[in-house]
Order: sequence, then C-alpha cells, then structure tokens
Amino acid sequence: MTESRRPASLLQSQVDTLQRVGQTLARSLDFPQTVREVLRTLEISGHLSRGMIGVVDPDSGDLSVYAVHGLEPDEFLAVRYRAGEGLVGEVLESGRSCAVARLGDEPQFLDRLGLYARELPFIAVPILFGGALQGVLAVQPDEPDDGLLDERVHFVELLANLIGQSVRLALEFTQESQSLDQERDPQRRAARHRPGFTNLVGHSIAMLRIFDQVRMVAKWPTTVLIRGETGTGKELIANAIHFNSPRARGPYVRLNCASLPENLLESELFGHEKGAFTGAVTSRKGRFEMADGGTLFLDEIGDISPAFQAKLLRVLQEGELERVGGGRTLKLDVRLIAATHRDLEAAIDAGDFREDLYYRLNVMPIVLPPLRERLEDLPKIASHLLDRLGGMQRRPLRLTAGAQRRLGQHHWPGNVRELENCLERAAVMSESGEIDADLIRIDKPRERAARRSGSGTTPATASALPVASIARASAGGGVENDIDPGNEPSERERVIAALERAGWVQARAARLLGMTPRQIAYRVQILNIEMKQI
Repeated sequence: MTESRRPASLLQSQVDTLQRVGQTLARSLDFPQTVREVLRTLEISGHLSRGMIGVVDPDSGDLSVYAVHGLEPDEFLAVRYRAGEGLVGEVLESGRSCAVARLGDEPQFLDRLGLYARELPFIAVPILFGGALQGVLAVQPDEPDDGLLDERVHFVELLANLIGQSVRLALEFTQESQSLDQERDPQRRAARHRPGFTNLVGHSIAMLRIFDQVRMVAKWPTTVLIRGETGTGKELIANAIHFNSPRARGPYVRLNCASLPENLLESELFGHEKGAFTGAVTSRKGRFEMADGGTLFLDEIGDISPAFQAKLLRVLQEGELERVGGGRTLKLDVRLIAATHRDLEAAIDAGDFREDLYYRLNVMPIVLPPLRERLEDLPKIASHLLDRLGGMQRRPLRLTAGAQRRLGQHHWPGNVRELENCLERAAVMSESGEIDADLIRIDKPRERAARRSGSGTTPATASALPVASIARASAGGGVENDIDPGNEPSERERVIAALERAGWVQARAARLLGMTPRQIAYRVQILNIEMKQI
C-alpha cells in the first residue's frame, strides 16, 4: 500500500512520532535516558507498545537487550540472543526485518522477556549505521492486525534508521566506560564522574524533563527557583545543578531559611563585624561571602519575613552587600538557587511575599512533581532507597511483589521522604531482609486527609471527580452500584470505573482520568486489575 492509500490518521500519527523521536534524539546526549524516552514516545504517539532495543556485542556478535519499555533493568539485562535464535535472532542473522501478524501463531518466538501479547502482531527490524548492524528494534502494535502490517514495518524501519547513530554512540560510550573503570588516576576519574545525578532516580516523562532542565540550566549562572511539595527532592536537584555546573569546583553553601529567626538570618547570610551586636566578639563571614565564586542554596525561601525580603532583594539586584554593623561594600559573584514548597503567587496576593523579589528569584523555575504523579518511578525509587538502607544495615533488602502493589496504592502526601521512612520502618521489622506487604505500615488517616484537602493537582486527586461523573452518567447506573456512595472510592475502584466506561480500552480510560497510557497501565498492574476483552 502506498502512502496515498494509507489511512490519514495512521500517516499523521507516524509523522508526529518521527518528529518527536527526532527531537528527543537531538536534545539529549544521555543515551539511556534518550532510549527510554524514544520507546515511551513510540507507545504514546506511535501506538507501538513493548518496545525493545538490543545492541550487538562487538566481541561476541550476540545481541544484548539494552532497554525494554515496561520492564526494569534487572528483568532484561541478562537476556541475550545469538544469531538465528528466535525472531530477534533471525533479524540478527539476516540483517532483514521480520514481522508476524499474530505472535501466538509463530512457533519460532522464544518469549525470553515474558512481555509480549500473543494476540497482537510483532515487528523486529535491524538498526543499521554506516552499513553495519548495530542492533535490533522490536515493537508490538497496540491493536490486532488490520492489514497494514507492511506499512507499519516500513515505519519502524524509518525509526530504526533514526536511532542508528545513537546506538553507535552508546556502544562507544560503553567501551569508554569500561576503560574508565580501569583508570587508576583519581583526578581523571573525579573529573569525568561529577556528582549530582547519582541520587536522582526516575524514568517518568515528568522527571526526564526535569533532568533535561537541570542539564541545561547548570551551564549558566542563572538564578533558579525549585518548587515542589515537601519531600520531593528539591535539595537533590540543587546539588545536581551545582555539581554539573562550571562552578562545581567552587564552594557550595546551603542554608534553610525556615530554621533561623529574622535577626539571626541576616547575620548568617550577610555576616557581621565585631561588636555589631551583643555576642559578636569577632567578625564573621556570611553565607553569601562563603559562596563567592560558587553557589548558594537557600531552602524554604518562602518562609522569610517581608522585612528581610527587602534586604535580600537589594543583594540580588546589586550583587553586593554590607556585613551587619559594617560600612564596607563587598562585591560578590554568587549563583543563587532557591527552593520552596509554598504557593508564592498566593503569598503575593496576600501581601506576604514581595512581587519584585518573586520575579528576581523566578528566572528559571523548576517544578518537581509529587510522587503520586509519577508512580511509575516508585519501584526504582524504592529499590534505590533499599540499597541505601541495606548498606546501613549491612544486609540485602528486597521488596516482594505484594509489597510493591501495596506501595503503589498509597497517595504519598509526604512524597519520597514519606516513602523512605515507610521503607526504613519495614526494613527494621524484617528479620530476613525480605519486605512483604504486611510490613508496609501506611498512615491511612493522613492519606484520607490529603485526598480531602486536594493537596496538589494530580492524576490521583483530579481523577476522582471525572470518574464520579462518569459513574453518574453511565446508563443503568452499573458503575455507581459497584461503589458505596457513602465512602470515597478507592484508587482501584476509580480505575475500574474508568475502564468500564471506556470499554476496557486503556488509552481511552487514561484520557478520562487525565493520565498517560503508561500511568494507567502501571496502575492496572499494581492494583491487580483483571482486564476484560469486549
């Protein structure tokens, strides 16, 4: 079928997907992140799910699975294909594309990943660069074969051609990393492994965008305002900005503005001269002076008083200050990063925060999503936290599948900090190091209060109203009968209600709930919802 005969909707979807993939490949040099976002784009925009990218091992010639959309790395990193093994191995051996209309009918399929739906088509194409085979791209269309399989194969081949160069660069990077591990010069290693991103965990679209923002703003001395609920990791973002900036070798000074009264805050930030006040027995540098040539991180900037805001504004405008009790003007070169969990716009309206200071701080805003808006990151975050806790307890810690489902059902009003406390409590109570659902203790009254107050605009909270209206609009009131009108519906009930309204099509249900297809697919998994075929 020619492009002129191809359905317009399919053609438009493919054009949009090619454009988005091209933009993703162009804007990021972080190949693992790029690959994840490309595969995510294929699912959301291109309707090609369960994307897999494998790269050719230059030593053995085998294909190693590099990335799989929908699986964690420990679920696929050990998977390899030799030439001729299964459908993927066939592509590796022949260098030609392979496609089947219904995967369950293909006896050669090996299903080593345990991921693919047997009632759907399957497409695997070679990734080429410079005429050489670099890897394999495999996907599944979202719907059963509609007679357009050849057109979809051609489209996937175009995608593979786009990412061919990136795969080549990834292979070179892997080889470089291996050689780096063998370096014995500590200075070279320190120069090439900047701290900052080590503790940033997440592969959701929202967090990948945050990471891109961090990389971009780190290069310049621009003032940054980091916003987000308590426990979302604002200090980690500030650390990443500094240690990945040209000021990384300079001082990095931090201060929590909420921890000091106003009179001490002025002295702490600006310094003081001997005799400036009772107890000032010596002159002392302030945090601004300490940070000269580097970065100053002011946490909870929204808690400072209006009177002190005026003093801080002058320093930010002029780039100079005077110590308390001093008359000498000091010229400083300081990059400022501020953070707050408060609604500064509301504070301005209430007269509690200066509008001119707000504009001075809000040059480059970075807004961190709450944990409940990126539940797909929860398994990786939990694993990261358990690794750290296990190091403290000197034993391995592991979550069972039941515990992961239990964590995924919580609203997390305290975000990652609450998750960390929850896991530490469970780890203390675990004799063997295995954490099951019965060890997960969650403060339910706190969660209910958070839902009632509507803390944050999130899919979880925002979805309650749409689904309730969906239930009321349903003919015969079938959905309403499944939910007790005297109680707030659970997350599971809301998702099921949306799925029933959408005819059990996840993409439609996602739109009803204000979620992405990835988010609702994750909830179906962790909430143990059995999908119906209609």
